[in-house]
Amino acid sequence: METRSNRRKSKKWWILTPLIILLVIVLAVGGYVWSIVNDVEDTFNTKMHDPIESIDLEKVKQKTEDAEPLNILLLGVDQRANDSGRSDALMVLTLKPEKEEMQLVSIPRDTRTLIVGRGNEDKINHAYAFGGPDMAIQTVQNFLDIEIDYFVRINMEGLKELVDEVGTITVNNDIEWSDGKYQFTKGPVEMDGDKTLAYVRMRKQDPAGDFGRTDRQRKVIQAIINKGASVANITKVDELIDIMGNNMSTSLDFNAMKSLLNGYTNTRKNVTSYRMKGSGTNIGGVYYYIVPDEEVAKVREMIKS
Repeated sequence: METRSNRRKSKKWWILTPLIILLVIVLAVGGYVWSIVNDVEDTFNTKMHDPIESIDLEKVKQKTEDAEPLNILLLGVDQRANDSGRSDALMVLTLKPEKEEMQLVSIPRDTRTLIVGRGNEDKINHAYAFGGPDMAIQTVQNFLDIEIDYFVRINMEGLKELVDEVGTITVNNDIEWSDGKYQFTKGPVEMDGDKTLAYVRMRKQDPAGDFGRTDRQRKVIQAIINKGASVANITKVDELIDIMGNNMSTSLDFNAMKSLLNGYTNTRKNVTSYRMKGSGTNIGGVYYYIVPDEEVAKVREMIKS
């Protein structure tokens, strides 16, 4: 029986990095942002925007304009040199404007399910490696029997660039450990980009495993947001946007982003998060996380209600 499922909840906020930082900077520096709005729009539409076949953009555009509930698939990808990457984190973000509610459902990356387009069962995070966002979206839609309206992908390598751009960040570290290059003591730890990557990638020395790692990722993102929104970094908005453009892709275009800001702002009033529950098992020498049908049905109802 997998005991890690009962440990701390996984809060994969880090995969929202580009959108969160951009929104926080807008709020922090106010009118200054409008002087660079053309740069933001150009970055969104030429670097970040990635329309894909599995999403009907015209249908989704109408839903967004009508402020209907939306499901956004968030993909955190740890993609390194000469590697297509796997979705290190998967989360369905549901925006419910009528209820003024934002709901985040985390899908454990080792969850065993049918990989749509390949016809076999495998770990759900492999779908991205096999077929990119399209296959990941179709696989999640089939797994939960829901409709995905948008997707957002962020490469974790972008964390290093963001930290180096805003300067060092400081996090409150919970456990003491060393990876041979860096020493992480309990309490406040100051980090540059390289040390930040080492901090968020460590897993084997953490008693909480993957769930402990996502907690560290969340702390890093909160630290980046705090530093990135400071007055001292107003002049770095252009550079931050450029970094986001190089490390993020989304089916959102700039106009859709504006519609979300206009029609879905109040969903931030009530934020709930949930991680799908199951148990670990070994099949053919490979570890999988098995989510029972009853849990899938429960989560489907949470999203659709």
